[in-house]
Amino acid sequence: MIRTGIGTDVHRFAPGVPMWLAGLHFPDEQAGLAGHSDGDVVCHAICDALLVAARLGDMGSNYGTSEPEWAGAPGLVFLRETRRRVEAAGWQIVNVSVQLIGNRPRMAARRAEAEDLLTATLGADTSLSATTTDGLGFTGRGEGLAAIAAALVQRT
Repeated sequence: MIRTGIGTDVHRFAPGVPMWLAGLHFPDEQAGLAGHSDGDVVCHAICDALLVAARLGDMGSNYGTSEPEWAGAPGLVFLRETRRRVEAAGWQIVNVSVQLIGNRPRMAARRAEAEDLLTATLGADTSLSATTTDGLGFTGRGEGLAAIAAALVQRT
């Protein structure tokens, strides 16, 4: 049995907060992403896609903001725990594709690094792309970032 899942995450920029995307730190960014955790929209969208594919709920039902143990947690912590939960439920991650939507930071120079890190963390091929919205919407106005992920899992 094969299943697919789609996940989305959105966070606004927050000055003075470190920028984390796809598990990578971007030290030159003046603003990171606001959130209960590190705001890593790439990791969070992937988690949502995997949890949905395995019928385990979503980020909110698994890592709620009312649970203090997840406060400030890095995106990679969520990915590792999501992988553990998906595998414990009898599923294997086949592959993941995620798209970052926003004007900055530019991902092109670090895309391969991000893909390697995500692939190693999930134990499955993971691809990353990035796009802008040509100035439209909150991402186009530079107010924040969004990510959309698709995941494929198969029954073990």
